[in-house]
Amino acid sequence: MLTFILRRLGATILVLIVASFIVYNLAAIAEDPLADLRQSNSPNREEQIAYRSELLRLDLAPPIRYFTWLSGAAGCFVLRCDLGISFIRSNQPVTEALSTAAASTIQLVTAATIIAIIVGLTIGILTALRQYSGFDYTVTFLTFVVYSLPIFWIAVLLKEYGAIRLNSFLADPEVTLLAVLITGLIAGIIFMSILGGSWKRRLITFGSAFVAAGGLVWFLGVTGWFARPQIGIIGIIITGIAAAVGVTALSTGLANRRTLYASLTVVAVWAAAWYPLQFLFFYVPTGWMLFGLGVVSIGIGIGIGLLFGGDGKKEAARTAAIVSFITYFIVVIDRVLLVYPDYVDRIPQSGIIATIGATTPGLRGDMWFQILDGFAHLVLPTIALALVSIAAYTRYARSSLLEVMNQDYVRTARAKGLTERTVVVRHAMRNALIPIATIIAFDIGALIGGAVITETIFAWRGMGALFVDGLNAGDVNLVMGFFVVTGVLAVIFNLIADLLYSALDPRIRVS
Repeated sequence: MLTFILRRLGATILVLIVASFIVYNLAAIAEDPLADLRQSNSPNREEQIAYRSELLRLDLAPPIRYFTWLSGAAGCFVLRCDLGISFIRSNQPVTEALSTAAASTIQLVTAATIIAIIVGLTIGILTALRQYSGFDYTVTFLTFVVYSLPIFWIAVLLKEYGAIRLNSFLADPEVTLLAVLITGLIAGIIFMSILGGSWKRRLITFGSAFVAAGGLVWFLGVTGWFARPQIGIIGIIITGIAAAVGVTALSTGLANRRTLYASLTVVAVWAAAWYPLQFLFFYVPTGWMLFGLGVVSIGIGIGIGLLFGGDGKKEAARTAAIVSFITYFIVVIDRVLLVYPDYVDRIPQSGIIATIGATTPGLRGDMWFQILDGFAHLVLPTIALALVSIAAYTRYARSSLLEVMNQDYVRTARAKGLTERTVVVRHAMRNALIPIATIIAFDIGALIGGAVITETIFAWRGMGALFVDGLNAGDVNLVMGFFVVTGVLAVIFNLIADLLYSALDPRIRVS
């Protein structure tokens, strides 16, 4: 494996050098970095032109300047990066500009990527398992529609219905009978389509989902939940049990009682720790505390899984660790929601869901306020990016799984008497994920490069805005800094995809 990695890295470095040479020269001849000074009426214009020309080495031809830049970029291998300075950012080092922009972009795309992968793969698998059903046709139609919509149009719709109108509702939340009926109707249709079966079963599913969803919305409206949202210990227990049942059903099946009991025990541990954790959250509100508790949550799940697992300790530990982390995440959300009323009082009158920027200027508060404020600004651009990716992943997952389900080894697994869950999850899905792993690797690298249109619409100053500003002003160093980050990330994620092939399919060896 080491030989494979070194060989790939060696070839990649050559590709990056050639590509960077081409990009540098194209960017250098595309715009004049002295254009703003030539149009200036400043009395010391000539001195400024001479200073910038000397600073950027404009007396040298672009190919020669490239090798000067390359000598500084090579220092990144020994942690001494020198990518030059950006004159449009007051001679700020490019490395500093990149660190700020990359952090902003990663914050934006991380949630969108995770949501898109989980939701897209889940919907794609469900449509493949219910091929040619009404649910399959509906999802196929919707995914084509969403995938064909331009991102700026999706962003405009989100601003109108996900921010302006939602903020109006949250300012004076009142749940009407029509809202209850529509929510129940939508939930009933969705669950009826997913579960399928005979018409009797469909009607029972529809009625149950209608009553559950509509009743939940009515209950939240009556109790004033939308004005003071919270999860509470009861909500944590209910969602934790749901996570335990769902994850166990996918991982080992509910017939594996040891794994199910381990997952439920993890939920009980977090329920017992909920009240003491409130003191820790109040007195030690730091990011390192949250990170440490996240690691502890995984350790608790592994320990309980090993204790309950019996002969299947590995599967039980894995399942319990996932359930433990999900339950811990719900506990953190519950704590963040406690500051919601105070946060609403502090922000401007525009509403809880923000439409521009990454933070609320001048907002003061502890870590919980900052987390809630970050979520309020992240929710719209995250949904905008995730929707298009969900549509793509749904199509890829469906087609890939359908191809695999027709293979001989899947029919053999069914002939051996294995359950359908085992056939799909353990045999078909691993091979179906191989082409999807490649697509995900490309998408992650591209997203970190910056969602230019989304960042522009939501005034999010990330890598996309950095690249556009540098390209328009002829700031070659800034453009090349963007190229270095995106190029290296593309290489890394493609290498990870190659290594994932061997993990997903034992027949594939990196050697």
